[in-house]
Amino acid sequence: MGKRSKVEQLPKPFKEWLDKALVEGNFSDYKLLEAELKAHGCDISRSSLHRYGQRFEERIKTLKLVTEQARAVVAAAPDEDGAVNDALVRLTQEKLFDVLMKIEVDPENVDLAKLAKAVAELGKASVMQKRWQQEARQKALSEAANAVGEAAQAQGMDATQVDFWRGKVLGLANG
Repeated sequence: MGKRSKVEQLPKPFKEWLDKALVEGNFSDYKLLEAELKAHGCDISRSSLHRYGQRFEERIKTLKLVTEQARAVVAAAPDEDGAVNDALVRLTQEKLFDVLMKIEVDPENVDLAKLAKAVAELGKASVMQKRWQQEARQKALSEAANAVGEAAQAQGMDATQVDFWRGKVLGLANG
């Protein structure tokens, strides 16, 4: 395993300041960032800051892309049955997998247990979404079957005919 990045070893307040300064400065002027950190006793080279900045900028771009894609999905599809949420879960799973494949995971910097828990919770959310969709479909189908049954009854059909048409809507009747 390679040497640990000095940027990753910065105390939390300095690291937060650096991340904010990188974003606000549009990932430029590493000479100024180097001088600011040096003035506070943090000796990190411009090239180290630049390497860190490039990786950080790529992660920001990935997050922006995922956000834009999620907004496009929401705008393109009205969510009557949770389809948008399902698409967002799938998109998030895909992007998370892509990010995991691209980053070099340093067990000292990444809490693998938290990462695994996040993946598991995303899977659980997907299962819950599927369950909700199934329940919503069943409810809608049941309501439609009842409406057809009421209409059939109003038209003077006997109980056997009403049950036949209810069964047709529910996919239970033959014929």
